[in-house]
Amino acid sequence: MGVFLLAVAMFIARIEDWRSYTPLSGGGYGYGDRTGQAHEEKPAGIIRWLTTVDHKDIGMLYGTYGILAFAWGGLAVLIMRTELMAPETDIISANFYNGLLTTHGITMLFLFGTPIIAAFSNYFIPLLIGADDMAFPRINAIAFWLLPPGALLIWAGFFIPGVAPSQTSWTMYTPLSACGSGASCQAMASPGVDMMLLGLHLTGVSATMGAINFIATIFTERGEDVGWPNLDIFSWTILTQSGLILFAFPLLGSALIMLLLDRNFGTTFFAAQGGGPILWQHLFWFFGHPEVYILVLPPMGLVSLILPRFTGRKLFGFKFIVYSTLAIGVLSFGVWAHHMFATGIDPRLRVSFMAVSMAIAIPSAVKVFNWITTMWNGRLRLTAPMLFCLGFVQNFIIGGVTGVFLAAIPVDLVLHDTYYVVGHFHYIVMGAIAVAGFAGIYYWFPIYTGKMYQKKLAHIHFWLTMIGSNLTFFAMLFLGYGGMPRRYATYLPQFATWHQVATLGAFIMGIGQLIFVWNIVQSWLEGPPVRSADPWHLEDDGLRSKEWTWFEKKRETALADGGEQIDSEE
Repeated sequence: MGVFLLAVAMFIARIEDWRSYTPLSGGGYGYGDRTGQAHEEKPAGIIRWLTTVDHKDIGMLYGTYGILAFAWGGLAVLIMRTELMAPETDIISANFYNGLLTTHGITMLFLFGTPIIAAFSNYFIPLLIGADDMAFPRINAIAFWLLPPGALLIWAGFFIPGVAPSQTSWTMYTPLSACGSGASCQAMASPGVDMMLLGLHLTGVSATMGAINFIATIFTERGEDVGWPNLDIFSWTILTQSGLILFAFPLLGSALIMLLLDRNFGTTFFAAQGGGPILWQHLFWFFGHPEVYILVLPPMGLVSLILPRFTGRKLFGFKFIVYSTLAIGVLSFGVWAHHMFATGIDPRLRVSFMAVSMAIAIPSAVKVFNWITTMWNGRLRLTAPMLFCLGFVQNFIIGGVTGVFLAAIPVDLVLHDTYYVVGHFHYIVMGAIAVAGFAGIYYWFPIYTGKMYQKKLAHIHFWLTMIGSNLTFFAMLFLGYGGMPRRYATYLPQFATWHQVATLGAFIMGIGQLIFVWNIVQSWLEGPPVRSADPWHLEDDGLRSKEWTWFEKKRETALADGGEQIDSEE
């Protein structure tokens, strides 16, 4: 893979001078200094996208990649839910089900969740802080281009003849995943597992490089008028997320290397006669639970940024939301063993992790109360971005409350490894993270397209997403209360009704996402141009932020192309 990447880099270098061009309309509102090696404009066609170091272009690449991964993960789960319509195995085999289960989890967490956040942060962080670009533009590009080969390696088992896809689930628990040879290992000895581990390693390297870049950018590239007290809330959450990545992802990379060595070279890091299988759980969850907050903190920042714009009020308790963000970042490294209450660890350790797991709910609750207070007596405008912010708050409350129950040792011992855990987790990942992502896409759609989406389709997308997600995930909670274990391709007949409800909800969600894709693509190509630099009328309430000021300057320097005035207010 390294040789392949080097060959691609050499090929691009031969056909295009890809040394940095000076962006003429970057986030800093001014022109860059001329150098002898700078392009006055971006190259055209595919070469532009292969060689760009412009943060806005890289943000668009991340967004496209994230949506494609979202489609792959969504297709996998629809096939799984179709199989679960009936207790017997009717559509696909149990092994193929396990492969879909594994790729769905890894895709949604590593190939959709982190990149879709990077799409927003790459495009808008420099604009929000008044920077010309990221601190390290080339590293920014490299961080993205590590992701496509990582995805191909993770999905390789579905495409390469004779190679079975990984069936370890996204947690890759040992000794199952450490089985590298021998007839008893069966599918776990597949090279598909090794390729998946290598692909995960690439995504981890990409995330780490991006995190270093964001930290350096926010610390060193802010405009003169942007100090720490008036740094926007989205930048605060990205800064905290980057700190979490910097500590968490290298540990995951080390654990993956040890697992690869166990599988292929006979080491005993996670063997019973060596470090033991529980060592993998400690290492994985020390990364895995901060990963949850790596995924959810930036969506919290998006909601904290967007929601006040459609209430006509500034965000209530800005400092408390910043402090709660930092508190979550610190506490997130002290809760990992609540995933391991059923493993037989020392009860005194379990109690300490239970206490911290419950304590971390406090800063999350601070954010919820601040969002509600911001809306209280506000002038709410129920545009698509605002609706998705409200959907985020509702789903996050349900996901958070169900998580508090799981933090209690006696409850967790009953509900551990049941569909209750699946429902709780999906309320956070799909019900909150993806929903906040939709809010960001609709809110900033005029900036990166210059056009406006179809408002009715956006509202239909919202209602189908909310109805489908609540049907699916509430059904999962009831399945868990009934004792239905997760990760099973078959089940007892008494669970059939709730599985069918969950499948119905999943297909409703799927239809909503098809409408979303149609709306975005069609509006991008043929939507009505936005004629105002303030399409959401934020200036009326004094809430226009820096990215809209950049958008105004961009419009002032662009050639007029005619067309009628479009009012984007919904």
